[in-house]
Amino acid sequence: MLVDADLHIHSHYSKAVSKLMRIPVLAENARFKGLGIVGTGDILNPHWEAELLKYTEKLDEGTYERGGTVFLLTAEVEDIRRVHHLLIFPGIDAVREMREKLGRYSSDIETEGRPRVNLSAAEIAEIADNLGILVGPAHAFTPWTALYKEYDSLKEAYDGAKIHFLELGLSADSYMADRIKAHHGLTYLSNSDAHSPHPHRLGREFNRFEIQEASFDEVRKAILKRGGRRIVLNAGLDPRLGKYHLTACSRCYTKYHLQDAIALRWSCPRCGGAIKKGVHDRIMELADTDERPDDRPPYLHLAPLAEIIAMVMNRGVETKGVKRVWERLLREFGSEIRVLVDTPVEAIGEAVDEGIAKAIWAFRNEKLVIIPGGGGRYGEIKLPDEIRNAELGELESIEFETSTGEYRPKQTSLMKFLRG
Repeated sequence: MLVDADLHIHSHYSKAVSKLMRIPVLAENARFKGLGIVGTGDILNPHWEAELLKYTEKLDEGTYERGGTVFLLTAEVEDIRRVHHLLIFPGIDAVREMREKLGRYSSDIETEGRPRVNLSAAEIAEIADNLGILVGPAHAFTPWTALYKEYDSLKEAYDGAKIHFLELGLSADSYMADRIKAHHGLTYLSNSDAHSPHPHRLGREFNRFEIQEASFDEVRKAILKRGGRRIVLNAGLDPRLGKYHLTACSRCYTKYHLQDAIALRWSCPRCGGAIKKGVHDRIMELADTDERPDDRPPYLHLAPLAEIIAMVMNRGVETKGVKRVWERLLREFGSEIRVLVDTPVEAIGEAVDEGIAKAIWAFRNEKLVIIPGGGGRYGEIKLPDEIRNAELGELESIEFETSTGEYRPKQTSLMKFLRG
């Protein structure tokens, strides 16, 4: 069976996270999105553990369920050098033992969702592996709290300790990560790191697992590539839409070429803010191969339906008007994937709105303009004026250039992937 899973989210116990990040809301919104499995996030927090046990039914060790949504026990921790690591637990006993061991080195493990631990990356990974916990670097390339912010290699960070996967993060995809040959033996995870249950956050990145059932044991086998289980697809944002794709000022978001940022000593001359090195530039610094492993699954770039609607309506993506149109589209056509891929645009135009139909046509045919993100600001999608002002039936005849930014995705479009 094929199951879509988002294994890295946060609860309302983490800082800067929506108060709606609660088990009943997550279970309901996961169904809207089409996710079969969701990581709990923050499970090292005992209050969040109590909420999970209150609102879900235990299926087996490490696997819980509510309303058709399966939850696996996951958490993110910050090490002594502010590098973040994702943990996937085999059961509650392992959670409690890890909490007890890390608690000796943490002052906030029982109050914070994402605790800080005074241990190195290698020490955390060694403890996790000894307890049967899957561990790997979270959002490995981002410039604030990621492995490649602090280190130049996996070996330097983990010092021989075993890790089981690498999480790509929103500003990178598998094509970019495979430019570093040391990654070729690792499974990649593409997760949302959602701080909100809204449709443009939860499940904006996910992994498609080929497994026999939705359970921790089956997911573990797939991550470790055992017993024929595997990840068949990583899906997520076009990396240019990530907050840290290009090198940019973290205050005014002015973008810089890497050489210019170095010459400016990482201080923005416009506002005095700190310039943060972009994921694209960081990966190019470390790149040592153009090859890709034969067993690497494809990476599928997505644009959340809510963002497409917001772009057309010129409104905030979390406004009530955008949510109403999103809900109407799902009522009419069944799911986000059906709207984005299968439903004829003429039907969307007749049933809902011609402007949204034209935007979905542009998404399907890779005609949206992408303004890359950087410095902490997400990239943007824009609908070219040629499409906005044309009739729906005239779109196939329009010719124009839509791509901006330094990175052009190599993978096939959503339409080409799903239709072979």
